[in-house]
Amino acid sequence: MSNHENSLYSKAVLFAVVAAVTVLIGTIVTVFVPMFTAGMHPKNDNLQPFTALQLAGRDVYQAEGCVNCHTQTVRPLKADVLRYGEYSKAGEFAYDRPFLWGSKRTGPDLARIGGKYPDEWHIQHFENPQAFFPMSNMPKYTWLKNKPLNASETLAHMKALGFPYTDEDAKALESSTQLDALVAYMQVIGTSVARKEAIVVDPSMIESANPFAGKPESIAAGQAIYKAECAGCHGQNAEGNIGASISDYAQGEPADTDTYITVANGLEGAMPAFAGQLSKEKIWSVVSYINSLK
Repeated sequence: MSNHENSLYSKAVLFAVVAAVTVLIGTIVTVFVPMFTAGMHPKNDNLQPFTALQLAGRDVYQAEGCVNCHTQTVRPLKADVLRYGEYSKAGEFAYDRPFLWGSKRTGPDLARIGGKYPDEWHIQHFENPQAFFPMSNMPKYTWLKNKPLNASETLAHMKALGFPYTDEDAKALESSTQLDALVAYMQVIGTSVARKEAIVVDPSMIESANPFAGKPESIAAGQAIYKAECAGCHGQNAEGNIGASISDYAQGEPADTDTYITVANGLEGAMPAFAGQLSKEKIWSVVSYINSLK
């Protein structure tokens, strides 16, 4: 090989080495370095590590395969936001290891389930989902209330994840069941994202009397809505359960507007507002059904 050929070969090798090093440096700077910056790992200001009981419930959630039927992420789509609430933010998953976003909604999304219902609602729902939603294909989890937690296993998970816990937390695990833990986990999901203010209906914005009063089709529509949205708390036959007896309420012959406002605006800490998900006509239909119980 001539000196000229050797020179060309050396330059080609040098160019290849320089190109490879340049690409490698560029890859490290643009791909790997950002992964270790705070901006790539956002965390909501009010997000807290899971408590021992919540983490135990999360373990039960995974063990029972709940992620196969429920997602935990609200997409930034109008339909998702209207149904489930504020779309999911990256900063609310800082302590989720692994993520439980899921990919299939055989059941509803759970990203905003925390604080939506009282503990007793969840307990009864896990024991018998069909009592709340007759068409639900969710299995019953009655046996969870008789299955104790493995406290040492949960505390080992807490240590591995670097989550703080106290002696009181450890003792609470020993006296809790898997159902207690699962409910605790349900109640914390999505709570680091501030809820949007509920739509508040002003009495002056609605009719002074039910425009569909006494109409059989309105009563039937209202009954269907009641069965789907209200029966879980107030009983399938309005006899009362977690919530008050609607039959007794109807006997007091409340004003149509009062019932409408209660359904639309809800009761803080006790009953969700339905103005954001039910049209005026549907709420009046619920009023018609309630009045039919007199």
